[in-house]
Amino acid sequence: MMSRMRTRRKVVTGYWQDQEVVRQIADWARAAAGWNDWQGAKFLRIGDNMRQVAVTEGDKVEAELKFGYSVNTHGVGDLVDIIQRVSEAEVSALTEEYAQRYELTDGLKKGNPKHEALRDAARLEAGIKKMLEAGNFKGFTDTFEDLHGLKQLPGIASQRLMQSGYGFAGEGDWKTAALVRAMKTMATGLPGGNSFMEDYTYHLEPGNEMVLGAHMLEICPSLTSEKPSCEIHPLGIGGKADPVRLVFTGSEGSALNATLIDMGERFRMLVNTVEAVKPPATIPKLPVARVLWKPLPDMKSACTAWILAGGAHHTCYSQNLSVQCLEDFAEMAGIEFVLIGKNTDIYQLKNLLRWNDLYYKLNS
Repeated sequence: MMSRMRTRRKVVTGYWQDQEVVRQIADWARAAAGWNDWQGAKFLRIGDNMRQVAVTEGDKVEAELKFGYSVNTHGVGDLVDIIQRVSEAEVSALTEEYAQRYELTDGLKKGNPKHEALRDAARLEAGIKKMLEAGNFKGFTDTFEDLHGLKQLPGIASQRLMQSGYGFAGEGDWKTAALVRAMKTMATGLPGGNSFMEDYTYHLEPGNEMVLGAHMLEICPSLTSEKPSCEIHPLGIGGKADPVRLVFTGSEGSALNATLIDMGERFRMLVNTVEAVKPPATIPKLPVARVLWKPLPDMKSACTAWILAGGAHHTCYSQNLSVQCLEDFAEMAGIEFVLIGKNTDIYQLKNLLRWNDLYYKLNS
């Protein structure tokens, strides 16, 4: 009867104490937790999205209908008003926490020339957190092109708020901010982390191609087991003071990148499985948090498939969620799911995308 009704549901087959059965049920339960967390959720856009980058935008009305969460913009001035009311005692408490939890570079320590920048970063964190709590938001976005009244682009603030469970994405990318929140919820209690991510640059050595994932500042410290370094460096965009950020290298191991794409008449979740590796050398000229990985099935096939499927440049990078968990999540949401992994064949992928187009048009 359920098949005749075309009812989407999860089917798990096997003995109830079998570990594979337990794992499948656990994946589904985690997906359900992420889906439940989206219902009625609110996400904050501080300013607008990055100009001339359509993939960070989308249909917010359709997203609320489809996913259950709302996205609304507040002017940067609203945040500035809150920041100005943050007390010096709150700022001092946060800077002390920074000094205890991270390796502060000498210039940021108390009594040194850049210490005031550290206090500005702490004031930003305190202000954004107050704004999120006051509005009952589960995540937020900002953009380097809309910083009126702020002294620096939020770096360490975004990283630490993400680590505490908030969704985040840069450049006004609300779809990714919402996905980061959902994936953090799904991964509750698991070792490893989930973070806003971007393909930052590529290592194109023949036969050993790799992706260096990073962003300007904002990668979640949940991705590393090392003690992050708290540093300050110039940022060539945004036109503000040098921002403070946490610098570290993400842990090695199996992982995946997931992104949500607005295809116009539907949403698509695209996932690529990857293998994170240890960098073969230090990266002194890249003073940001980063992860180095090899995409599956290989660099050229993965990049080709990603482009064919309309993959965004922003993702949520996960060290602890399974492909099955995200497929279950997409099924709950009633959206398309496309996987790029070890068995991906470009010819077959092209056909899959064509078949999916036909399916969703017939069922719209």
